[in-house]
Amino acid sequence: MRLVFAGTPEVAVPALDALIGSGRHEVVAVVTRPDAPAGRGRRLVASPVAQRAEEAGIEVLKPVKPRDEEFLARLREIGPDCCPVVAYGALLPRVALDIPAHGWVNLHFSLLPAWRGAAPVQHSIMGGDEITGASTFLIEEGLDSGPVYGTVTETIRPTDTSGDLLTRLAFAGSGLLAATMDGIEDGTLKAVPQPAEGITLAPKITVEDAHVDWSVPALRADRIVRGCTPAPGAWTVFRGERLKLIHVTPVPDRTDLAPGVLSVGKNNVYVGTGSYAVELLWVQAQGKKPMRAADWARGVRIADGEVLGG
Repeated sequence: MRLVFAGTPEVAVPALDALIGSGRHEVVAVVTRPDAPAGRGRRLVASPVAQRAEEAGIEVLKPVKPRDEEFLARLREIGPDCCPVVAYGALLPRVALDIPAHGWVNLHFSLLPAWRGAAPVQHSIMGGDEITGASTFLIEEGLDSGPVYGTVTETIRPTDTSGDLLTRLAFAGSGLLAATMDGIEDGTLKAVPQPAEGITLAPKITVEDAHVDWSVPALRADRIVRGCTPAPGAWTVFRGERLKLIHVTPVPDRTDLAPGVLSVGKNNVYVGTGSYAVELLWVQAQGKKPMRAADWARGVRIADGEVLGG
């Protein structure tokens, strides 16, 4: 098939590579978000998908909005058979959805209908799921509600951050998306409506969502930190300033600390929660680089009974 691939961040690049290298389909163009400011100089930088497409000599389309008439006219000229999508980042209007003969097929990083929305991987970790995966589905105008072509599953490991899990899903999902294109082309794959039960939503994680309340159980605090790493970054408050929490681990045999109370040893820093303690392993103070929590504690000279969280 003639494909127009839509995607923007680094996590979409493995799927684009899989389709370019499939030997069966032709990626004739890529749709991505416009260049965005990045780095200290805030220079405009092309998206990772745009950069990869340019390396491969593929036409790149960067509409401000996918309903822009100039973009729609070019898409009609190209005449794609199907438009595979991975983390494009903009809502597609009906007029765009109707252009390819086989529609727009999205690779979504959850087992639909669980975790529909912008942050499925973060929510799956924060929700305590043990299994997640990726799904390919036909995009409709509803939120991730279209019929599903296929899925792959992935175990959530006890120490997974959302970054770790998303990386694995990006590569597993790239094979699923390529196989879905094959099945659509040869007519062996039919999309199946999602069940009405089991729907959960995964809205974008806000900075406030990433604020750790130490009155929650230790496992919940750990899931918030892992789910919000690397973005937007879990945090707490110490001496009136934000302290970023990069890596913590629950310590079931430390039950002597009240929520938020710090305990500092020679090489360990513990904080109480609503159940048992967690050990702080890596943190980042405002204006500083990430560091081991024990080094941070020595530098700020924590007093007995000091607390995190204000």
